[in-house]
Amino acid sequence: MSNRRTTRERGFSLVEMMVAMALGSIVLAASVEMYTKSLGATWLVGQRAEMQQDFRAASNMLTKDLSLAGAGLVNGAAIALPSGSTPQYGCDQTGTCYLTGAGDTYVAGTYPIQGGTPYLYGLITGYGKGQTLNTTSGATDVVTSVYTDSTFYLNCYIPTVTAKGVVTFSQPSGATPWTGCLPSNATAPQHVNDAAAGLTPGDLVLMTLGGKTIIGEVTGAITLGTDANGNTTYIVPFANSDALKMNQTPTGGGLNTAAVGSAGSASPAPCGGTGPCRLMVITYYIDCVDATGAIQSCNAAVPLTPRLMRQISGHSPMPVAENIAYLKFSYDLFNASTGTPAVNQPNPGSGDANDTASNGLLPNQITKINILNMAIDATQKGSQFGQNKGFQSMDLQTSVSARNLTYINTYNN
Repeated sequence: MSNRRTTRERGFSLVEMMVAMALGSIVLAASVEMYTKSLGATWLVGQRAEMQQDFRAASNMLTKDLSLAGAGLVNGAAIALPSGSTPQYGCDQTGTCYLTGAGDTYVAGTYPIQGGTPYLYGLITGYGKGQTLNTTSGATDVVTSVYTDSTFYLNCYIPTVTAKGVVTFSQPSGATPWTGCLPSNATAPQHVNDAAAGLTPGDLVLMTLGGKTIIGEVTGAITLGTDANGNTTYIVPFANSDALKMNQTPTGGGLNTAAVGSAGSASPAPCGGTGPCRLMVITYYIDCVDATGAIQSCNAAVPLTPRLMRQISGHSPMPVAENIAYLKFSYDLFNASTGTPAVNQPNPGSGDANDTASNGLLPNQITKINILNMAIDATQKGSQFGQNKGFQSMDLQTSVSARNLTYINTYNN
């Protein structure tokens, strides 16, 4: 009779199983926590990188435009504008104006007035003329930089008034018509109607006509003609109905004033002393849009995205960056008659308590623009400004030398 040996196999006891499950749960929870944190860190780094990229692009564009204020104009230029039509900026060809007025209305910007005449300067300040993003900080600022377009060689052409509100641009006579107006790397100027660089409705042109310095706004399509030598001419409309009210016929000499002769003047316009040029009037301001992309007051009771906007002359504004939280400037000026500076003036020439040092000074006496605070907020997982905004933010404080406005060397020799 054989002996059969049987082995009894034991399983886990209930206590052992409970301990193992508890340990497994702890390890799994730790793994999930680490994975969640790594996802959050990845999101955070990506979000910050995107915010830095947007902010760097916006700040570079803003500081470049400010540094060019007055470039191509006569140093300290102050160009008289038509005094009866209230020339304006901040509006486009649709007739829409975008700057902020009382009661969150949208209005045009107006040029500084001296002795009843509005003047265009290389830099136009706009203290408190922007949207209010939060009550504590108050209204944001607007700033406008004015300079000539050095990449479009309109100065090579001769402007002639050929009808009311119409200027014809033609090439000079002679075997070498473009001598003296082009850089060394160019052989001929662009066509006035060039698709990439030419004039389009909303452009401003600075020129001398009938012995007067005139700024006109292009109001329609350019047509072609031919001069006596068979050369192409460019017929550009500057009608009275322009959005920026530069072409009007009031006192002060708009483009359609009878005093503007039917022939171009030999006197150079203040475009580097060479002839007509396209004028860049670039305005920076903040607006807000809702989830549908419609422009709203920044105080509206809906989720909003504040944007830094850039508008050129009479063209439609374009966004530069989103989630801008603040925009504020001050200015340094120099009083040449007394030899004293007026520094850090938020609203120069206004007579406000913080601006008394600049009383009686004009925008063409600005020497430096101080960006007191340009701030941007991140959005944490899609939340918008004012609605559980993200905790990341960046800001910029710097100064920009307006080297083409008044420049005074205050360093000792």
